[in-house]
Amino acid sequence: MERFSRRCLHHLPLLLTLLLTAAALLYGPIAQLENYHAFADQLTLLGIPHALDVLSNLGFALVALWGLWRLLPARRSAELAAGWPGYALFLGGLLLTALGSSWYHLAPDDHRLVWDRLPIALASAGLLAGVWGDCRQRRSAGFAAGLGLAAIFGVLWWYVGALQGGGDLRPYLLLQVLTMLLIPLWQWLYRRPRAERLAFGAALGLYALAKVAELLDHPLAALLDPLTGHSLKHLLSGAATAVVVVWLARRSRAATLAADTAPVAPSPTGTHLH
Repeated sequence: MERFSRRCLHHLPLLLTLLLTAAALLYGPIAQLENYHAFADQLTLLGIPHALDVLSNLGFALVALWGLWRLLPARRSAELAAGWPGYALFLGGLLLTALGSSWYHLAPDDHRLVWDRLPIALASAGLLAGVWGDCRQRRSAGFAAGLGLAAIFGVLWWYVGALQGGGDLRPYLLLQVLTMLLIPLWQWLYRRPRAERLAFGAALGLYALAKVAELLDHPLAALLDPLTGHSLKHLLSGAATAVVVVWLARRSRAATLAADTAPVAPSPTGTHLH
C-alpha cells in the first residue's frame, strides 16, 4: 500500500501541470497591461535613458559568467552531469537576459520586449530541466530542448498576437508558474538534500519578491527614489539566480573534493617494484 501511495505521489507534478494548463485554457487569453511600458525610472545617467532599469541587468551577466566559469569544468561530474544541459540553458538564458532586457529598457515597446521575454523564458525552462535532471538522475538534454521550444513558442504566441492588436500571455506565464511550483515539489518527492531545498526555496522566495516589486514599480519609486520597483525587481531576480548558481558551485566543489580525497583501494595483485 505504501509503495502504491508513493507511486501515486510521483504523478503529482504531471497532474498539477495538467490542472494548471486546463485552468489557463478555461480562463481565456491574458492580455498585457495597456500601460506596461510606462516604467517609473526616468533617470538619464551618462547618456543612458532609464538608466537604473538598464544598468540593474548587469547582475544577470555577472551571475551567468561566474556560473559558467565555475560549473563548466565540473559539467561531467556525478553531481552535475544529469542536470547540466538544463543548467547550461539556464545560464545562457541569464546572459541573454542581461542583453535583451537592457536593450528593451533603453526604449521600451512591444518589439523590443520580445527580446526581453525570450531569454527569461529560456532561463526558466533551463532551470526547470536542470532540477528535473537532478531529481530523476536522468540526463536533461531532451527535456531542456523540449522546454526551450515551449518557451520560445510561448513568447512568439504573445508577440504574434500583439502584432495583430491582441496578445495572449498564458503560455509565457504558465511556464513561470510551473517553475515556481514544480521545483520544490520535485525536490520534495525525490528527497533531495535539505540544504538544496532551502537554497532553491530562498531563490524562489527572492523571485516572488521580485514579481511583487515589479507590480509596485511606481509606489516603490516614490518611496525609494531614485530606485524603482522594476529596477529592484532586476536586483532581486539577480540575487535569486546567484543563490542557485552558488549552491551548484558549492555542490560540485564538494563532490570534487570528496573524489580527490577518497582512499585508493590497494591493487589485488599487490605492489610490484620495477
